[in-house]
Amino acid sequence: MGALLMDLLRQLRHVRRHWWVALVTVMVALGVSAFLTVRAQPRYVASVTFFVTTPSTGVTDAYQGGLFLQQRVKSYADLLSSDRLAQSVVAETPVGLTADEVQRRVSTSTETGTVLLRASVTDTDQTRALRVTESLANKFVELVQKVETTPEGKTPIKIEMVSGPRVSANPVSPQPVRNLTLGGVVGLILGIGLAILRGVADVRLRDAAGLQRATGSPLLGEIPFEANARSAPLIVGDAATSARAEAVRKLRTNLRFVDVHEPARVIAVTSALQGEGKTTLSCNLAIALAEAGWRVLLVDADLRRPKVDDYLGLDAGVGLTDVLVGDVKVGDVVQRWGDKSLLVLPSGSAPPNPSELLGSKAMSDLLLALRESADIVIIDTAPLLAVTDGVVVAVQADGALLVTQQGRTSRTQVAAAARSLHSVSVRLLGCVLNMAKVAKAEAYQYEAYRVVASTAEASVPSDRAASGRHSATADGVNGVPDHTQELTRLPR
Repeated sequence: MGALLMDLLRQLRHVRRHWWVALVTVMVALGVSAFLTVRAQPRYVASVTFFVTTPSTGVTDAYQGGLFLQQRVKSYADLLSSDRLAQSVVAETPVGLTADEVQRRVSTSTETGTVLLRASVTDTDQTRALRVTESLANKFVELVQKVETTPEGKTPIKIEMVSGPRVSANPVSPQPVRNLTLGGVVGLILGIGLAILRGVADVRLRDAAGLQRATGSPLLGEIPFEANARSAPLIVGDAATSARAEAVRKLRTNLRFVDVHEPARVIAVTSALQGEGKTTLSCNLAIALAEAGWRVLLVDADLRRPKVDDYLGLDAGVGLTDVLVGDVKVGDVVQRWGDKSLLVLPSGSAPPNPSELLGSKAMSDLLLALRESADIVIIDTAPLLAVTDGVVVAVQADGALLVTQQGRTSRTQVAAAARSLHSVSVRLLGCVLNMAKVAKAEAYQYEAYRVVASTAEASVPSDRAASGRHSATADGVNGVPDHTQELTRLPR
């Protein structure tokens, strides 16, 4: 019983998630019903009712006479739609129909236990339906008398018209109300079925619970979707008081306390596929950590498609690649961003062998040195399923953070990304559901407690603002905090 209830609830969730499928199906069904109703020709019905009896001189026993007449009535119903009667009607009444067409228009019915026989003629022409019925009634009475007359000239059956012929004043079809109701009901049933089928066939991750099951790791954060995040990806300025910024701060808190006995100081941020928002989250997480007073170093280790410098407005001419090959010192290319304790190491030149470079001893030595020079190192890495770069970097970090976009990545893809980390013993700190749909109640609760920062506190310095983003140039060498000076003394 419990399993059945859970299955029912699951199907209802599919219907609720894909409600638009059911709605579209109902609308299509109503549209088809309305179209067929409008295009259908009106049909009229003319009817006549016969009473079958036997003369008093015929069968004397009432019971036997009743059985005899009921048997005859069934035979007469077939006779009403016979070829012989139809040909007689066509010959007698020229209505522009053939005998076959007359036969198709005639229908008969009997009432069980009675000797009443009803004949109906359905036609798109009201007048023709009545004329055919009148002729049919007359010829039927003549035909019965002819076939029932004995050689002695006696007729044991008598047929009288007790109702009609008459034709309906209004068409019996189409019936708009009935057709639309039937179309709506059929569309609703079909729509619910399609919504459930779509939900069952949809393997994309739709909620946090599914993400946790696919990765086998705790959920550390849900970053809500905001329409303006594409034009203003960073949680600075006006965006610093948004629900998205608050979600990043909640992620910051959860990440710091995910394991108090063995805190992660070097964190690789990755995703299963490209375009799930891992770079944006890396930047915003670094900003949130710096706002809390941590000395943060953000490293762009996505050497194939680097985006950190673009988001932060930094000079990406030299960076991680140049440090790893020994062309420059790390302290010469680290750049300070904004007025917080946030340092950024861009990706630098595009190398021909990113995986080998990231897995080199130089990268391992660099991370060891950076660990001693910052409280937290955030590394933006490549997607796990596209290339092996992300796994190579995650192995050298204290742990990995897996970012997944809601409604885009399938459960299979996320599970494969998690397995790629577990297969090399990478510590998966947790997962983040990005661009999540937040319930209105939760959004309202945040707005009720939202604190709007003053213009002086929320705005970025004018000399470092560029399209709503902080920028930092070569002053990573001059005028930077003390811990940056330590970076300049690191070996090549």
